[in-house]
Amino acid sequence: MTTQKRIEDYGINIGRLPKGIRNKITDVPGVKVGHYTLDEGDVKTGITAIMPTPHNIFVHKLIAASHVINGYGKTIGLVQVDELGMLESPILLTNTLCVSRVADALVSFTLERCQLEDVPCLSFNPVVGECNDSYLNAINNRAITHEHVFEAIAQADSDFLEGDVGAGKGMSCHGLKGGIGSASRMLNIEAEVFTLGALVLANYGTLADLTIDGEKVGATIKGDVASRSEVDKGSIIIVLATDLPLSDRQLKRVCKRAVVGMARVGSYIGHGSGDVVIGFTTYSNAASTFENLESKSLRQMNQLEEALLETVFRAAAEVTEESILNALITANETSGVQGHTRYALKDFWRI
Repeated sequence: MTTQKRIEDYGINIGRLPKGIRNKITDVPGVKVGHYTLDEGDVKTGITAIMPTPHNIFVHKLIAASHVINGYGKTIGLVQVDELGMLESPILLTNTLCVSRVADALVSFTLERCQLEDVPCLSFNPVVGECNDSYLNAINNRAITHEHVFEAIAQADSDFLEGDVGAGKGMSCHGLKGGIGSASRMLNIEAEVFTLGALVLANYGTLADLTIDGEKVGATIKGDVASRSEVDKGSIIIVLATDLPLSDRQLKRVCKRAVVGMARVGSYIGHGSGDVVIGFTTYSNAASTFENLESKSLRQMNQLEEALLETVFRAAAEVTEESILNALITANETSGVQGHTRYALKDFWRI
C-alpha cells in the first residue's frame, strides 16, 4: 500500500457511506491504474491510465456513459461512448496538446493486443481526457511519446500514487498544486455489496473558493503562496467506475451527480473550465453483453431498480469531493516553466 497522507488522515471524513478497502477507484474489482511521470527541467507532465478490466476491453466491452459539465475541453472518444453506451478502450489522461499523441499510442496498443489474440480490429474508439498544465509544464514541447503511454499501461496496478504524478504532475487546483486523486464507497443492495469509485485529474478553481468539509480554507491561507485569480478556469476529468448493474442511461444520471462534489469543494463551474465525467460499469452482464455483438439478436440484462439510484447518486457526490481533496492534499510543491511555482495545501493547512 502507498503511504501517502490523505485527507482522512487529517481528520476529514467526507459523507456518510462506508469507504472501500483502499478508498480508491481500484476497489472496483478488475480496475487498475498506472502512471508515467515526466519531471525534468520545464517538463512537468505525464500519463495516467485507467484500465477498466484485465481482459482485452475491445473484446469485452463495458457499459459506459459520459456527461459534460462544461465543455471547454478536448477529450477524444466520448461521441461514440454516448451513442452506443459502451466503452471499448482504456481511459487515458494527459495534457491538452498531447491528446492526439496519446490517442495514437492507444490505437497502437490495442492493435498489438488484438493481433496477439487473433482478434480482428478494423475500427477502434480510443478514449482520452485532458487538462491544461501549461502554468507549470512547457506544454508546447509535447513531450509525451508512445513509449510513455505503453509504460503507464504496463504500470497499472490496484494501488497507485496520487497528487503530482502521471497526468497530474503539472496540474493546479484552487490556486495550489493539484493532480490525481481517488476515493470509493461501498453500497449494500439486497445483501450484496457493490462499489463505486472515482479518479479525478483536478486542475480548476480559485483559492478564495476552496472549501474543505464546509470550512472556507482558501480564505485562511495568507501571503503569496497561491494564485489569487477570481476566475474559475482550468479543467477536471472525473472517471467513475462501478460494478453495479446499471444501463448507460442510468450511468449518465450518476455521472451528472459528480458536479455536486465539485461544488462542495468550491467550484462554480467557470466559463473557461473543461469539466467532463466518464462512467463505466464492470458488472458481469454488462461486460458480456457486447462480447460477441453478432451472436444474439435479443439480449437480457440485469438493471438496478431506478429508485435505488438514490444512494448511488450520494456515492458519486462523495467520491468526487473526496477525490479532489485527496488530489490537493497529496500533491507536493512544484516549480516549472518560467519559474512558476504551485504550493502544496499540506504545507499551509493545519500545520
